[in-house]
Amino acid sequence: MKIHFVGISGIGISALAGYYLEKGNEITGSDLSLSETANELKKRGVKIFLGHKSSNLKKETDFLVYSSAVKKDNPEILESKKKGIKALSYPEALGNLTKEYYTVAFSGTHGKSTTTAMFSLIAIGANLDPTIIIGTKLKELKNRNYRVGKSNLLIIESDEWNASFLKYSPDIAAINNIERDHLDYYKNLNHIIGTFKKYVGNVKRGGFLVLNKDDKNVLKLKRKNLKTIQFSLKQKEAGKIRKILKVPGEHNVYNALCALSASRAVGIEDKVSYKYLSSFRGTWRRFEEKKINGLTIINDYAHHPTAIKETLKAARDKFKRKRIWCIFQPHQIERTKLLFNDFVKVFSSFKAEKIIIIDIYDVPGREKNNNKRKVSSKNLVEKINQKNIIYLQKDKVKKYIMESISEIDVLIIMGAGDIYEFGKVFNTFNLTKKAPKR
Repeated sequence: MKIHFVGISGIGISALAGYYLEKGNEITGSDLSLSETANELKKRGVKIFLGHKSSNLKKETDFLVYSSAVKKDNPEILESKKKGIKALSYPEALGNLTKEYYTVAFSGTHGKSTTTAMFSLIAIGANLDPTIIIGTKLKELKNRNYRVGKSNLLIIESDEWNASFLKYSPDIAAINNIERDHLDYYKNLNHIIGTFKKYVGNVKRGGFLVLNKDDKNVLKLKRKNLKTIQFSLKQKEAGKIRKILKVPGEHNVYNALCALSASRAVGIEDKVSYKYLSSFRGTWRRFEEKKINGLTIINDYAHHPTAIKETLKAARDKFKRKRIWCIFQPHQIERTKLLFNDFVKVFSSFKAEKIIIIDIYDVPGREKNNNKRKVSSKNLVEKINQKNIIYLQKDKVKKYIMESISEIDVLIIMGAGDIYEFGKVFNTFNLTKKAPKR
């Protein structure tokens, strides 16, 4: 088949494109810019157009898949209607796969990618030969965000944004936590919980729920007609996981407990699960750690206040006597506006040498025009009102950091936008001043 992907740079849709490419289909795509995952597909022969035009869509295309962030008036989507080409959103296309496979889906406000990755490595280690669609890159998957297996097991990251996961029909739904987020779509927490309840209603007959017993919002999802496995930090396995886990933070203990519980649901022996949990070294941009000339650089995707809190706490627990600096890029104007006080509380309570907050990452297709300029990173810094927390324009950060490098032991690069590019800058930059050992 010939399949065209609109918004192919997205982390989820690029994984689906990779899946179909591996299955022997002819793939094309388009986007406003190329991500790392899209570039990897391009190197493998996928033709990717920069920009969206009706001419990008060829008449012989069998069907089109578009990112949920792409607007309905996109010229390629409109052209598909003219040409009579079937168009599916990314959640619809992935949802079709969940009906074909025995599907294990991981969801929750935080930890989806990490938990999906943990379970994926356990399943591979247990010789289950799964197909995987995940919202991050894994070294064990040749630095890709997908894997095509020969069995009938599909492992996916199940995202609640825009109620995307309502298109999925899992056999096992594992839910780690529920909190206020994506308030550009959801009205409030009750709306979020209600949507999760609808999602749980999609679990196939005879399926499993894997639920975090310590999260009161998650416990509201229990259903009498589904087998349920619960996990908690109070269970004895939590202590064992703390001892063997290589990635820091209590949130990762929860992630591992969730992966362990899902493994039990598919019949994997605990000794296999523990073996691969102990060898887990993390994923792309989830507390991803590198050292350059004595400087430790942590690259992390955290952009919700709770995830930021957990990441900073994990850094402080791991680097107790080190001088920690953090560069943070808020993600989406609407999120920053609606969770403003939570951001203030998190950054005010963390004792870092320096926190640099740069301009908000404007997410294409997800911002409401009437909210432009109603909140800014400057507003955030002014409200926090601490000397060690400053605002800088993005293009001023590199010079500022390089002039201060002798004062830094650990540098955290944090956010879900394009801030990860700083990691590349500091990875290749010849540090003339080494951070002194303490």
